Amino acid sequence: MFHKEGYKIILIATFTVGLGIILIDSFVVINWLNKLLAVCLLIFYITILQFFRNPKRNTQLSDNAIIAPVDGKVVVIEEVFEKEYFNENRIQVSIFMSPLNVHVTRYPISGEIKYSKYHPGKYLVAWHPKASEENERTTVVIENKVIGEILYRQIAGALAKRIVNYAQPKMNVIQGTDAGFIKFGSRVDLFLPLTAAIKVNLNDKVKGGEQIIAML
Repeated sequence: MFHKEGYKIILIATFTVGLGIILIDSFVVINWLNKLLAVCLLIFYITILQFFRNPKRNTQLSDNAIIAPVDGKVVVIEEVFEKEYFNENRIQVSIFMSPLNVHVTRYPISGEIKYSKYHPGKYLVAWHPKASEENERTTVVIENKVIGEILYRQIAGALAKRIVNYAQPKMNVIQGTDAGFIKFGSRVDLFLPLTAAIKVNLNDKVKGGEQIIAML
């Protein structure tokens, strides 16, 4: 299954690769070069398909659990001052997505969207310390009655040139469902209450929509 954000790109890639193979077969007479170019086109096509895969996830709904919004590697767990919305200290948990990861963003908790804002910005590498504040990004805050408010931030990187965010203020959303997409990877930051019990460690690989990041 592929994500809807990839349909157009997959269609263009299918046409381009198909046309490319026809042209190679017609005009490249050197056998080894013909095969090499065809294989390169097929690898490119498979890579595009991989970027937009959207596997089904079995979310166990829980009002006091915060689940991973994306697949990837935990690269930050620290207490920081969050200044865009909370203006107070929060626990930041950051998940880095490589180009090989699933790129779908999923809601980490169920609840009401209290805040959703897009910020244009730079395209620093996703692990850069200033990426969370200077890169293109979207900030979303969700509230439920048990956890209160949490914030997650989709951050573009050196390769990610488009962030898709479906969250709109006053929407009621369900944990684990589709919240958006970051085209060609990057990172997502979570800002959690200081009372949250973190259930992951640095360098853990997490599975979006299923794995518990923290409990309250």
